[in-house]
Amino acid sequence: MKALFTYDYGIENMAEIRKLGYETLVTKENEASYSDEYKDVEVLVCYNPFSTLDISLMKNLKWIQLSSIGIDQVPRSVVEESNIILTNNRGGYSIPMGEWIVLKTLEIYKNSYGFYERKKKKEWALDKSLLELYGKKILFIGTGTIAQEAAKRLLGFEMEIIGVNTEGRSTPGFNQCYPVNRMGEIIASSDIIVLSIPYTEKTHHLIDENMLKQMKQNAVLINVSRGSIINEAALINHLKDGNMMGVALDVFEKEPLPSNSPLWEMDRVLISSHNSWISEMRNERRYKMIYENLKRYIEGKDLLNQVNINRGY
Repeated sequence: MKALFTYDYGIENMAEIRKLGYETLVTKENEASYSDEYKDVEVLVCYNPFSTLDISLMKNLKWIQLSSIGIDQVPRSVVEESNIILTNNRGGYSIPMGEWIVLKTLEIYKNSYGFYERKKKKEWALDKSLLELYGKKILFIGTGTIAQEAAKRLLGFEMEIIGVNTEGRSTPGFNQCYPVNRMGEIIASSDIIVLSIPYTEKTHHLIDENMLKQMKQNAVLINVSRGSIINEAALINHLKDGNMMGVALDVFEKEPLPSNSPLWEMDRVLISSHNSWISEMRNERRYKMIYENLKRYIEGKDLLNQVNINRGY
C-alpha cells in the first residue's frame, strides 16, 4: 500500500511506518504536484499541499490524514465526490493551546504589557489596576479538546467556567454549558470570552458587530481558533470606541497580518503569529497519532479523529 507524506518524520519513524506494510513517498509540501508516481497512492499524510497538488488526479486516494486540526484548506468537493476519508489531528495541540489561553488571560488581567513598556523606559511605578481571576466568569465558545485542556488549568483559579456548544451538552471541567442559540445572552454576562470553536460556514464572522456590543465594556476576548470567526473590521471599530479590557489574537482573517492593520498599533491588543499550538512535544504527539491511524487503517479498524466534511469538523 502506497502512502505519500509531505513531511519527513525521520529515519526511525518512517522505517516503523514501512514495517506496517506501507510503501512511503516523501515530498516537500510546498513543492508537491501530481506525477504518475502518485497514481496508485492510497493514503496522503499532509497539512496543506492542495494549492499545487491536484488530488482529483489521484484516483486511488482513499484517505487523507491531516497534521492540523482545521480542515478549511482541504478541497471539500473532491473529498465528497471521491468518498475520501478525512482525519485530522484533533487533540494534538490542545495542551499547549490550553496553556496559551491561561497565559493570555493572565497577561491581560495582570497588565504584563504595561510592565514591559515601563521596563523599556526604566520607569518604577505601582500599577493599581490589576485584577484577580478569582470568581470571574470565563466563557469558551466551543468546548472541544482545546477548551477542555484550558479548563483543567483554570480550575485552580476558582473561576466560573462555562461553555457554548451546539446542543449545550455537558462537558468535563465546565460548571455549565449552553446551546449556541443562547450565545448572545451568555456572552453578555461573561468576563472573558475564548474562541475555540471550529471554523465553518456557520461560524464565519460569528463574532460580529452585534455580538461585540453584547459583551461587557471591559470584557476580554481571546481567539486561538481561526481569524475569520471574528469580523476584524467590526472588532477594530469596537476597540476604537474604547471597549474591551484586552484582546489576545493568535489568528487573523488574513495571515500574515498586514503591516497596515490598525491592530498592530492598539495597546489593548496582544498579537502573536498563529503560535499557540507550538511546543517541544508537538512533533512527538503528531507522529504518535498518525502512526496509530496508519496501523488502524492497514488493519481495517476504525480511524481516530474522523471528520464529518459536511459539518466541517
